[in-house]
Amino acid sequence: MADVTISGLIEGGKATGGPPFGPALGPLGVNINAIISEINAKTKAFEGIKIPVKVIVNPDTKSFKIEVGNPPTSALILKELGVAAGAKTKDEVIGSLSIEQAVKIAKSKEGSLYGNTMADRVKQVLGTCKSMGVKIDGDDPRTAIKKLASGELKV
Repeated sequence: MADVTISGLIEGGKATGGPPFGPALGPLGVNINAIISEINAKTKAFEGIKIPVKVIVNPDTKSFKIEVGNPPTSALILKELGVAAGAKTKDEVIGSLSIEQAVKIAKSKEGSLYGNTMADRVKQVLGTCKSMGVKIDGDDPRTAIKKLASGELKV
């Protein structure tokens, strides 16, 4: 029998034997508790953020593999700020990140952001900040993007 893939969006470190994984894994005869424990261990760093998780099970051998996706950049920004949602209007400001926090987010998303350099990846994070109503060091994110492009700001 071919491998079975079960996907779900769970809050980091808080997977349970309930949906989305428990009911799908039950009929496969695998150790659900072992799978849930491994998911929670692999996602603990993303506590408070919903992240995509795939469980790939071989029904014949009962072996499994867990793949943890990257949370959206916007979710990481909200977590850094400690707020629940982005701006509702284009003039609303929900908070301010430091450039160091933007670099930290870019590093955690390194595998999924485009761009050859860290500066390019930080610019993507800053673009997301702009659309969410988040300032960088109290200033418009576009200012930080220009400083990165000119070399005035180094990351």
